[in-house]
Amino acid sequence: MSRRRFLASAAGAAGAGALASLAGPLAAAAPAAAPAGGVPTYLKDYAGLYATDPHAAALAWFRNAKFGLFIHYGLYSLCGGEWKGKPVSKRGGGEVAEWIQFHGLIPVAEYARLKDRFTAEKFDADVVTDLALAAEMKYVNLTTRHHDSFCLFRTKETDFNSVTGPAQRDLVGELADACRRKGLALFLYYSHGRDWRHPHCPPPSRPKYPNPQPEYVADDQVDLDRYLGFMTAQVTELLTQYGPVAGIWLDGLGIINGYGKRLGGIEKAIDLFKVHDLYAHIRRLQPNCLIAYKNGLTGTEDFNTPERQSFGLEKTGKPLEINTTIQAHSWGYNKVSTARKSLDELWETLATARKVGANLLLNTGPMGDGSIVPEEAERLRAMGKRIRDQGWPGAA
Repeated sequence: MSRRRFLASAAGAAGAGALASLAGPLAAAAPAAAPAGGVPTYLKDYAGLYATDPHAAALAWFRNAKFGLFIHYGLYSLCGGEWKGKPVSKRGGGEVAEWIQFHGLIPVAEYARLKDRFTAEKFDADVVTDLALAAEMKYVNLTTRHHDSFCLFRTKETDFNSVTGPAQRDLVGELADACRRKGLALFLYYSHGRDWRHPHCPPPSRPKYPNPQPEYVADDQVDLDRYLGFMTAQVTELLTQYGPVAGIWLDGLGIINGYGKRLGGIEKAIDLFKVHDLYAHIRRLQPNCLIAYKNGLTGTEDFNTPERQSFGLEKTGKPLEINTTIQAHSWGYNKVSTARKSLDELWETLATARKVGANLLLNTGPMGDGSIVPEEAERLRAMGKRIRDQGWPGAA
């Protein structure tokens, strides 16, 4: 069927089932029992509450966490904002790094060849976690799979991952082990719905290539259920291979919002993408695992995490997190622009977050080899020193 017919039929299905789908997850339920295996190391101070309600323990911990480290790392890190020696910019201007495939209209097959150069030889989970601890952070969040669909973990769903490439490493597994040993919580970023590689990814998420890409099925042949199955299977792998996970951090809000406009209501898009089913699945697998979807999608997320901004946060009533990056704009490593926020600017951002009771998730983009940019590592250590010397800025 055509994209228009696909959306029309989806709207009908969504309209019929949206209210039923929404009703279940919003209903009150008894707290899930604590899973076997003992208290996760990051929740050791909440052991009593964890024994009776692991989800409540996780929420209580998150409200007091204050500061976390975000890491954007993937194939795009090898490019550093350049393709074939030329900077790539957004249409209309503006630097890019992690979005280089999209804005550079790099063909799917050509971009995929970056995998042959991805060795991550200097990615060291102990260095990353020691840096987080030096910055007085309580958690780490890694891009397990960004919009280019390259995975930093062991997965049976695709061979487009770091384990089957030259690196032959499960970076998520390495980081999970380091976090567990050091009492840090591990959050896992996962791109939901925005995908530039999968054959059945939602057509609106694809780069606007001038020529058809053989890796994609035609718009009228897209099987969205097949794609949703792929994502659910990968989230399952993330929650069953690495021990306790503090949270699944979903990104792709623009895609579902776009479907909401096409279908005549965000609830219909939520139902089409089976978001409530995914949330319920996550909570069944790990009751302690928190769920975030940027500014919020269904209203049933555990916390909201707006990007770069804090206005309006006081009114949500949910735990909050502001996410921003040390670089001036890019999240992935960008060698084209060397501008980075000063220590005072970062301190003010942390103060702004604390004034509204929000955590700050501060991003660094490792270089192609996996090492942290020295200037960004210095900023993080300096933040930690200032916290120890002066205490936390701001007051909720």
